[in-house]
Amino acid sequence: MSLLDTRVPAVLLRTDRNPFHHGTLGAVRSLGRAGVEVHVVADSTGSPVRRSRYVHSMHSPPPPGASAQQILAVLRRVAERVGRPAVLIPLDDATAIAAGRLRGDLAPSYLLPEMPATLSERVADKAELAAVCAAADIPHPRTLVPDSPGRAVDDAHRLGLPLVAKWSRPWLLPAGGGLRSTRLVHSAQQARELYARTAEAGSPLLLQEYLPPGEDRDWFFHGYADRAGAVRAGGPGHKRLSWPRGAGLTAVGHWTPNPEVRALAERLTGELGYRGVFDLDFRRCGTTGRYHLLDFNPRPGAQFRLFADSAGLDVVRALHLDLTGRPLPDGDPVAGRAFVVENYAPFAALRTASGGRELAWYARDDRAPGWAMWALWARHVSGRLRHRLGTAAAVPAPRPAPREATPSLTPPIDDEKASS
Repeated sequence: MSLLDTRVPAVLLRTDRNPFHHGTLGAVRSLGRAGVEVHVVADSTGSPVRRSRYVHSMHSPPPPGASAQQILAVLRRVAERVGRPAVLIPLDDATAIAAGRLRGDLAPSYLLPEMPATLSERVADKAELAAVCAAADIPHPRTLVPDSPGRAVDDAHRLGLPLVAKWSRPWLLPAGGGLRSTRLVHSAQQARELYARTAEAGSPLLLQEYLPPGEDRDWFFHGYADRAGAVRAGGPGHKRLSWPRGAGLTAVGHWTPNPEVRALAERLTGELGYRGVFDLDFRRCGTTGRYHLLDFNPRPGAQFRLFADSAGLDVVRALHLDLTGRPLPDGDPVAGRAFVVENYAPFAALRTASGGRELAWYARDDRAPGWAMWALWARHVSGRLRHRLGTAAAVPAPRPAPREATPSLTPPIDDEKASS
């Protein structure tokens, strides 16, 4: 018999059009295996998620960049189809922020944690997060917000190069514009050029002190803050491999005890009065040894299934249990458990782990999404290769320089060495 109340369905919500969002599949499987009816409101075009045996129904999502009222209209249509109250689980920042603001309008069709309406937006905003950390005495990289092109140059010199550039509200970035939420900046001129695109980005540019990656430096914490504020389920994880390397999503992660990271997570969520699922990213400073908070995501992280404890509890199941008035079982952490995203770390998917291992896409009881992912990934990679080859072919070969009348005594400059 399932611990979860299977009379209450779950609605997973995402406007991000990324077909490789394995966190959505993780939530579908986690709840579906427990007997919960799972509805997915997300783009299904080519998505491996729709092939899962645990999806009850796919629904058309709001468009990327949808307003809160557009999201509300879609959710009301879905609620009519579902026909009874459901647990709502936003899976990206934009929908988590909208759900927080719309909580009153969504009741009683949807169950959501009770917390201040704007708190999700506050912690997801990179500029606001710096202020939150300062108020809570949580280590955070030094962050400056330039207000002019000249100030961007000055701030770049003040922080030192390289530095990290972030857009305060990355969920507002236009699709196809070439702007990335985070990038490493190597010159003051790059900082000036990024600042010039502020209007296009839709939110302020942040320049942040760069903490270099290294062995044992990248950590994350996933948790669920219940109705009393206690952090349940989840735990601290060590990022062993990221995609792209050195900065990006977790390709290989291990559940690793870390009392200091746990204490920081519990103190921050407690002081904020946060309720619900959260995902925190930390980087340990190689000089001071302190763990700096880089991101606060007010929703499940894509690798949340890493933290399935001995009782089978993860943060998504904890959310469903708590919102339906069911007790959360007391399981033990499974230290050494691994989570691997096969398309980003194919060789790691072949290795065993001391605490067991879960793959993002492949599962013995739900094989179709894994097969669909590899077919989609092959098309994605081949398409990018064709684009790169086509771009290279379109660039005309440089014309040879005219021969000099007198041989030069200066050796040719190696651009790569000159720039290092």
